[in-house]
Amino acid sequence: MRRLLAFVLSLAVISTTLNPASAAERKQLLPGYGNYARLVRLEHSPFGLGHIVAALTSEDADGKFAPILESTDEGETFHEIGEIRDPDGRYGLCCGTLYELPQRVGRLRAGTLLWAASYRQDAGPQRRLGIKVWASKDGGRSWTFLSEAARSHNIDGLWEPEFTVDAGGTLWLHFADETQAPKYAQVLNRVASTDGLSWGTKQLTVAIPPDRVRPGMPTIRRLPDGRFYLAYEICNFRDRYCDPYFKISPDGANWGDPADPGTRVTTANGNYFQHAQTIALFPGGPNGVRIVMVGQIYTNAFGEPQPGNGQVLLANDDFGDGDWYELPAPVHITGIFNNFCPNYSSTLLPVDGGANVLEIATEDDGGCKAYFGKGPAS
Repeated sequence: MRRLLAFVLSLAVISTTLNPASAAERKQLLPGYGNYARLVRLEHSPFGLGHIVAALTSEDADGKFAPILESTDEGETFHEIGEIRDPDGRYGLCCGTLYELPQRVGRLRAGTLLWAASYRQDAGPQRRLGIKVWASKDGGRSWTFLSEAARSHNIDGLWEPEFTVDAGGTLWLHFADETQAPKYAQVLNRVASTDGLSWGTKQLTVAIPPDRVRPGMPTIRRLPDGRFYLAYEICNFRDRYCDPYFKISPDGANWGDPADPGTRVTTANGNYFQHAQTIALFPGGPNGVRIVMVGQIYTNAFGEPQPGNGQVLLANDDFGDGDWYELPAPVHITGIFNNFCPNYSSTLLPVDGGANVLEIATEDDGGCKAYFGKGPAS
């Protein structure tokens, strides 16, 4: 019955999803180049409790860096409050993440903001990619370098870092790892820390043969029942391209057999997002939580882009199980194709008590530019 209701809801929403009037009046987040944005709401920090903080990658004459912006009006406007500049930004910076510590980890207090990204991908044949971690104790205004959580032992990549604190209070950094080729083209790995300074040995989270299969782009959220939801893509798996999957951990530390691909995400009629999905948790549904997903290319079961491509979100009210249904995306993006910019790894956040969804998405508009807007979450 629940699946039937979700399907009926998806049909009811399709008409609004494809209606251009449902788009928000999008605004550019900051002038010039911007991509791979992330959003968090400060829930533990004394510096602007309840405020929204955004981070993204930008670039100027000194190289790539991460501007930090704040919204004090539920995503109506943003203003810049800080930036992260690492000397290695001139050699490349990719796929940053933003996270607020929900509790103390070592000397890092609850409310500390962590930011991490991949560096040095443009350093040439001698490149050694590393994931560097920075911290802010004042809501994103000033930043201090903490550590390099992982570094490649060869020229292959380490990408898409994602933080979480498990049920036991350990800080984890998840990331996509190409350095185990030729056995695996790419895996999802994780490393643990009790202080944000020293990191343990890599542990496999998802690793699937044969060697062309590429799990990547992890996003983790703690569910209201205490479990941990891991969303990711798997590319080149069986006859699929880059489809969204998920796993759920009881404690955020143990994720089961790495060879288990997890559960694939689709709607009742087989539609899904190809590539670069992220998720956010919203209030709603019989379990008190709605998982909302955005992805790059919205296709049917055969991988053909749909009329709502760039205008659609997907949602699920049963911890990811069963069919997902469509919601309207507040920011409409055009010119989407398999590229690092258009609608790539967009970010979502509940605002206005969960009644609306705030989105930051990117478009190739005379260069990659980041736009934000908000609209109804149902």
